[in-house]
Amino acid sequence: MSETEADGNIEAHTIEDVDANDLLEATYETEEIKDANVECEEDGLNNESILGKVFDTTDDAYNFYNDYAFVHGFGIRIHTTCKNKGTNEPYRKTLVCDKEGFKREDGNTSIGNEKKRRREVRIGCKAMFRISKKKDGKWFVDLFDDTHNHELSMTPTKVMKHRSHAKFHRTMKCKSLMVELNQAGLKPSQIKKAINAMKTSNEVDVTSKQCVDVLSKQQKHNKGREFYGLIKHLQDKALVDNDQYYVVDLCSDGCPRNIFWADGRSRDDFTKFGDVFVFDVTYMTNKFKMPFAPFTGVNHHGQSVLFGGALLENEKEETFVWLFEHFLKCMFSKYPKAIITDQDKAMGKAIKKVFPNARHRFCAWHIKKHELEHLRPYVARYSYFQESYKEWVMSDTIEEFETRWEVIRDKYKLESNCWITDMYNQRVHWAKAFLKDIFLAGMSTSGRSESINSFFDDFVNSSTMLNDFLVQYDKAVASRRAAEEDEDFKTMNSRPVLSSRHPIEAKAGECYTRKVFEIFKKEWMEATSNLTHETISKTTEEIKYRVGQLDINKKYWRIVTFYLSNKIHVTCSCAKYETCGILCKHILYVMKKRHVDTLPSHYILPRWTLNARYKVGKRSIGLEEMNNGNGVSAYTLWCVRSNFNKVIEQAKDSPLEIENVNNIKQYGKKPLPVENVSQGSCVRISQVDMLPQLFVRDPLAPTNTKGRPKIASRIKSSLEVPKKRTCSYCQELGHYATSCSKRKVRIVVDESLQEKH
Repeated sequence: MSETEADGNIEAHTIEDVDANDLLEATYETEEIKDANVECEEDGLNNESILGKVFDTTDDAYNFYNDYAFVHGFGIRIHTTCKNKGTNEPYRKTLVCDKEGFKREDGNTSIGNEKKRRREVRIGCKAMFRISKKKDGKWFVDLFDDTHNHELSMTPTKVMKHRSHAKFHRTMKCKSLMVELNQAGLKPSQIKKAINAMKTSNEVDVTSKQCVDVLSKQQKHNKGREFYGLIKHLQDKALVDNDQYYVVDLCSDGCPRNIFWADGRSRDDFTKFGDVFVFDVTYMTNKFKMPFAPFTGVNHHGQSVLFGGALLENEKEETFVWLFEHFLKCMFSKYPKAIITDQDKAMGKAIKKVFPNARHRFCAWHIKKHELEHLRPYVARYSYFQESYKEWVMSDTIEEFETRWEVIRDKYKLESNCWITDMYNQRVHWAKAFLKDIFLAGMSTSGRSESINSFFDDFVNSSTMLNDFLVQYDKAVASRRAAEEDEDFKTMNSRPVLSSRHPIEAKAGECYTRKVFEIFKKEWMEATSNLTHETISKTTEEIKYRVGQLDINKKYWRIVTFYLSNKIHVTCSCAKYETCGILCKHILYVMKKRHVDTLPSHYILPRWTLNARYKVGKRSIGLEEMNNGNGVSAYTLWCVRSNFNKVIEQAKDSPLEIENVNNIKQYGKKPLPVENVSQGSCVRISQVDMLPQLFVRDPLAPTNTKGRPKIASRIKSSLEVPKKRTCSYCQELGHYATSCSKRKVRIVVDESLQEKH
């Protein structure tokens, strides 16, 4: 083949900058060159012994030249790869010294646009090593130049710094470890530290950039298929967990909108601890900016427990309605008693539609944030406003709340469209006086959800791929459940340390879990050491006491009512028992004074005991509340099946007990259909398996939501986004009343007038 014909059949692919002369020399070798496998010592290698050397693969040639470079004190890189146009197979590669060539100029080097440039590394070194492919498929060295125009590194520690010799991060062992650590939720900087701590001193330290490069190559395989991978993960898990529930909302073109999931353990947790949950959508988990919305509750140890999770397209009312309806269906139509969220209006409307009987509480943390911004002008204008506002908010009764509102509204001339008036209109969602009859498990803010968010920071971040997210989610949930099991073990294998010999404290220590007893113990110690009382009134039916500390103003003391009946009944104006489920120090003080000899069982909430998780019986499954005239409810069936599973678990070590369980009479004449064995478990996206041609694709672009950014800090809700600064005095933009010049002039004038009078 002539040189002209060869030019028409080749294509030169440049990995790094390529000179025109290199491309012109890229012609296919036709003459056969004899094998020149010259065996010699490394010190004896020279131009003659290297030229013509034959290698089986290009990798062998690269490793040979790289080893040669290491011995002689320089690094290498791939310069060009020439491929045949017809077959796209490489036939020539050129390796050069890493100081070959010169750095490209950006072109735009004007004084005003000149960018900060890195120090020059390439200085035009001519050393090179070129290999070409023979007809038999092997590679031989057809050009070798060992002329360097720079000093060579003379010590191994310096030579190892060259990029081509830092090979440890390219080994399969290191790559596998990087992938495993990434799947565990570690960031590249953390992966780097872990690997460098485990490697030998002979290897060069791995950098964060190398970790990113390795992980990026792995992620490229799933590009465009992330959402399909997420669905496939749920399908695979459903094969193992019959009670897995998930539902996916897809557009007609296969683009995902929303997805919700909950495994069997999460659904079982809801039957036990689903009386109240926190819902939050301010956590970002992936590059598509789909907010992660966890449903978070509290278990019998006061720990966070996840009832399910969702990835949402947006934060519109219809999206929340879709999610809440499927959550309710997943949880056997068992309604929660209370829900804590931020003040998102769309979310509030959806809760009102789907959970009409649930009490909706606003997050106290959000309200505190808003107070800092909206109360500042009033505090600056009126010296006693802050105290009046605090008294209003902390009102013990609804009557006090309403009376004090009328006072501050008239006294401080509150407008009908101001923030405080708007909060008054929504008082049933946040005011303490209106929330004393709601059980909130000790939660008043979405901080419970925030702690879950910070917990997930150890497993996922905003660059986590969708197909990896659920894997990390499962690991995070497993970690939470392991923490619960640890607390169960510590409670069962230890005895509480009592501060007294009183039977009330002893009964609490016997019943409550370890963490909850510590809360009760603190209340008990306060009741027995720091409180006193005075009798307000006494009748044949009840006695009222005012209880508090001597060093505190009596207006802050609490009213405790002790009812004189056969069954011990005590209430307190602080409503700690009603909201937290644990008796307050005021009631405990009165019980001790009234010589109550034990803690009444009706004041011990089962959800704060080990029985909440392990007890088998009618009381723990709520048969009396979930059945109806149409038959047995899904919730009841779930609880009965859960109890039978517990019986089997307890009897598995005894052949006799297992035999007794096996001999239980079968009630139904007809066998239970296979599809109804796990009533309530639902796989809504099974059409992905049934119709392989269904195209499920990733979102085209990130959605605009109020979800959390990359940093592991709380994102502000739409109501928290800072508004333009407006002076409440002169109504002008750009400043607040505290720095208003017109207001300062008015103050000076008023003061001068007062001095004259």
